[in-house]
Amino acid sequence: EFQLDVNPLLSRSTVDRSEMLRRDAGVNSDVWTSGRVMFVDPKNRTPLLDDNQVAFQRAIEFGDVPPPNAVLLGRAAGIGYWAMRVDHGHEAGAVLSDRDAGLFTTAVGLLSWHDNANYCAACGAATVRVRAGWERRCTGCDREEYPRTDPAVICLVHDGADQVLLARQPGWPAGRYSVIAGFVEVGESLEACVHREIAEEVGVEVSDVRYLGSQPWPFPRSLMLGFAAVADPAEPVRPNDGEIEDARWMHREEVRAALDAEGTAVNGLRMPPGISIAHRMLRGWATQR
Repeated sequence: EFQLDVNPLLSRSTVDRSEMLRRDAGVNSDVWTSGRVMFVDPKNRTPLLDDNQVAFQRAIEFGDVPPPNAVLLGRAAGIGYWAMRVDHGHEAGAVLSDRDAGLFTTAVGLLSWHDNANYCAACGAATVRVRAGWERRCTGCDREEYPRTDPAVICLVHDGADQVLLARQPGWPAGRYSVIAGFVEVGESLEACVHREIAEEVGVEVSDVRYLGSQPWPFPRSLMLGFAAVADPAEPVRPNDGEIEDARWMHREEVRAALDAEGTAVNGLRMPPGISIAHRMLRGWATQR
């Protein structure tokens, strides 16, 4: 059975994210004074150096203690890494190292949460950052709030041989097709979500659902849980009107050629970008022996 060809880029964090780093003010101070800061702009981009490394700056240059808008990302090789919002940035994407990709993913997720969590959901009073940016506390009722992650399944449906079922959404770049994804509902298991989403999106029943791997996708706060499942190509495909523009079975060689083109259309077909778990799922399936 096929697996992901490699671990997805945004899943490759090498950073110590221990909760103790966030709880202890003394530890926070030490992690800050010897630390580095990543800047993330409102479009969730970060400045890069010429060698595609994140352009970190020394934390101590911004004061002896962490400023209120700094969030702690973790520690690696004895160095603390932090993030703050700025007005400018640069595309990062798939060029980052494992360490920087993990830091960037965490930074985008945390900062996006803070952007939208300024008021208490219970009483409406203002909230403030605590525990190095990993918690907000209400100034009115003292309620604690934490970053939220929304689970979503993403499933590669194949026929058990050389065909895969791909779909495209309205508004995607011309020729872009991918595997099928959707959010997990309240009270629903991951496997049940796979069955429901595939049936809703393309009208196909699947079997042999199995787990492949996961990837954080902080745009704004998803965790993509990758699965594979089997379906019958003879079963009619019925794209969900308004959500799926087209869905069709494709041959392994067709998919492999489009993957190798790295974003360029091959016979009008484009694959999802390399930074996504969808790309890694498709490449793992297309290159299996």
